Amino acid sequence: MDELPVVERIGEDGVARLVAAFYRRVAGDEVLRPMYPPTDLRGAEERLRDFLVFRFGGSPRYVEQRGHPRLRMRHARFAIDSRARDRWMELMTEAMDECQLPDDVAAWLAEFLGGVATFLINRP
Repeated sequence: MDELPVVERIGEDGVARLVAAFYRRVAGDEVLRPMYPPTDLRGAEERLRDFLVFRFGGSPRYVEQRGHPRLRMRHARFAIDSRARDRWMELMTEAMDECQLPDDVAAWLAEFLGGVATFLINRP
């Protein structure tokens, strides 16, 4: 899959809007909410926002604050099965729809994020 200049296309503000829309859904979700710290959903939102901005060519804030992403290591403590993966993608797709991203950006993000979500599955 070729890289798409996501930050260039929707800006860091667009990424922030997407992540905020996603976490509004996570806050009340029975599958995903238990995986997040009870009092730090906002922190998780900031980390995902900063990671995606960095990964898509924006500010290096994530790496400056947290170092290499090491996604599998950082997610190893969470029981991520195909149900959790699919729910994560469902909520992210709803967030992309809410944000009315350009069709090509939404399609590219869905493919990219779907691959990452599958990569993070660590339970049968």
